[in-house]
Amino acid sequence: MPHSHDLVVLGDANPDVVVGPLDEPLTFGQREQLVGSGALTLGGSAAITACGAARLGLSVALVGRVGDDEAGHFVRDALAARGVDTAALGVDPELPTPLTVVVTRGDGPGSDRAILTSPGTLASTSSSDVPPGLLTAARHVHAASYFLMPRLARTLPALLRTARCHGATTSLDTNDDPAGRWDPDGMAALLPVTDFLLPNAAEALALAGTGSGGSPAEAAARLAARGPVTVVKNGADGALAHDGRGLVHTGGITVTPRDTVGAGDSFDAGFIAANLAGLPLPEALELASVCGALSTRAHGGTPAQPTWEEARAHTAAPLATTD
Repeated sequence: MPHSHDLVVLGDANPDVVVGPLDEPLTFGQREQLVGSGALTLGGSAAITACGAARLGLSVALVGRVGDDEAGHFVRDALAARGVDTAALGVDPELPTPLTVVVTRGDGPGSDRAILTSPGTLASTSSSDVPPGLLTAARHVHAASYFLMPRLARTLPALLRTARCHGATTSLDTNDDPAGRWDPDGMAALLPVTDFLLPNAAEALALAGTGSGGSPAEAAARLAARGPVTVVKNGADGALAHDGRGLVHTGGITVTPRDTVGAGDSFDAGFIAANLAGLPLPEALELASVCGALSTRAHGGTPAQPTWEEARAHTAAPLATTD
């Protein structure tokens, strides 16, 4: 069967309001605090990944749900403007589009952010939103924000299994679990049908159950033993991957970041594109790290996402190594 899309992304799409950096504690009591910048931009891990992959030249469809409101119109228009197919982005007649406020703190390697999300339609997103034809005609299926969409999460193992049975590769970026439970039973069902697991370091430790005292490399090895090639985003320290046999790591490239929001999602897009291009794991890890780093050059998750040519131009140096 011919492929209708290189990539189908299942997950969240919403506006992000990004403000910061805040150089003092966030204060209540109706006190007004000033920050250096603010931006209304496209957000949601799935949406940012989809846009990053489209920017890299892939044919991409996003599956999810928004509300019948101004925020939903903004999301749909922003995705379409970036070349993402929104035909499977459903409209909920009752619930509002999700909305996220991101407050950044500091610049550079020590920067951090607080994320406040009103879930809206995320609670109602389910397997009924996923057109079966997309799963059976995609080269790759990626799922994002697992813990924000419990109805979709329960059926995700079956959805990814269907995609794999029709020849697609699969990946998962769980993102953070607001409840802190990390759903071990759900992961036990999902990881065996996931080809690539793409957490950040903190998420990898939580998913692997190693605790805060463990290392990202140890967590990656434990998770890889459960099925997927595990690719861990490790901030300023670059990234690492474990394929069940050995560890690969890259130090990435140095950029002057303006905003790290969505960098991990741009990393995901780069890794998926590299995998679909047939690059070996060390090169795919390097290119993904470049995509994540370059995306931080502007405010918001999507404005500075690189093209394939731009990303490849930053991978001339042999940054990836194998242990």
